[in-house]
Amino acid sequence: MITITPIRIKDHYELLSAMLKELHISELEFFPKTAAWEDIRPDYMQHVISTQEENDGTCLLATKDGEPAGFIFAYVEEPDESRIEDYTGDTLYVSDGYVAPAFRRMGIYRQLNDALENIYIQKGVRRIVRYTLSNNLRMQQFLASQQYEPVRLVYEKWLTPDGKDAIKLFP
Repeated sequence: MITITPIRIKDHYELLSAMLKELHISELEFFPKTAAWEDIRPDYMQHVISTQEENDGTCLLATKDGEPAGFIFAYVEEPDESRIEDYTGDTLYVSDGYVAPAFRRMGIYRQLNDALENIYIQKGVRRIVRYTLSNNLRMQQFLASQQYEPVRLVYEKWLTPDGKDAIKLFP
């Protein structure tokens, strides 16, 4: 049986840190410039804790027969005047989500996503923003099946191979 429970990240620090580490390892397979979890762990964990507490964040933990199977985390972005869209309400940003390999193909991520969306629909949020890597076709297929549509593409250019001694942009 799969159970989905809202949790406070601060109270489940080690569990969430371990799952985020696994998420980073899987993202490294898609994108070799993904930072090593050991290098970013303290700052990233502080980021998710503070956004949960300060930006109406929600972290849902999925368990199967009492064993942690996955999670999803999102928070409400602070509205500002820089948006170019018509929409002026709150925007939910789905920041992180992961299901352990042993629990994949059981519909757990779909259940996490549905539960998360229902929480924020009840709060009046009508717009959800998500990012995924351009070569993560499985996530793109999932998002399309949930009526998400690609709106923008992000292009990157790395000015030096190692990220050091960057080319001076302004003399």
